[in-house]
Amino acid sequence: MKIVLLGYMASGKSAIGKLLATRLNLQFIDLDFYIETCEGQSISKIFSSKGEIYFRKKESEYLQELLDLNNDCIISLGGGTPCYGNNMDLIKNSSKSFYLKASINTIFERLKNETSERPLVATIGIENLKEYIAKHLFERSAFYDKADETVSVNEKSIIQIVDEIQALF
Repeated sequence: MKIVLLGYMASGKSAIGKLLATRLNLQFIDLDFYIETCEGQSISKIFSSKGEIYFRKKESEYLQELLDLNNDCIISLGGGTPCYGNNMDLIKNSSKSFYLKASINTIFERLKNETSERPLVATIGIENLKEYIAKHLFERSAFYDKADETVSVNEKSIIQIVDEIQALF
C-alpha cells in the first residue's frame, strides 16, 4: 500500500510522514527531495533555470515512478503537486491519500519565521503572506478535497495527527 500525504506548504507533511513511516516500518519518500536528487539541483534552481512547466512535467513523471514502486511506502507531496496535470487521478488510483488540512492562521504562524528556508515566502513578504496563503488555499482546495481522508492539523501535535491517520486505516 502507498500512503500519500498532501496539503499546503507547512501543513506538516514531512514531519508527519516520517513519524508515520517509523511507526508502520515503511520507507518515507519526500517527493520534492526525490526530485532534487534525481535532477541534481534544488526545486528553486529548477524553477529558475528550466521553468515551472518543465518542473511540473518532471514532478508528474517522478510521482508516477514512486507510485509504481513495488514496495509499500509513505510519500509526502509538494503543496502544488495534486493541482497539476492528472496527478490527483494518479494518486487516487494508486494509494490511500490524506489531506493534512491546516487553517490560514496555522500556516501563517508556521511560515512567518521560516522565510530563510522557504524562498517563496521571502519574496512575498510577511505583510502579504496571509492573503497569499488564503488565495492559494482557495485555488487548491478543490484538488486537496479529493483526498480519501481529510485530517485537520490545527492545534494538534504530530503524535496526535499520526494517531488519527492510523485510526483511519
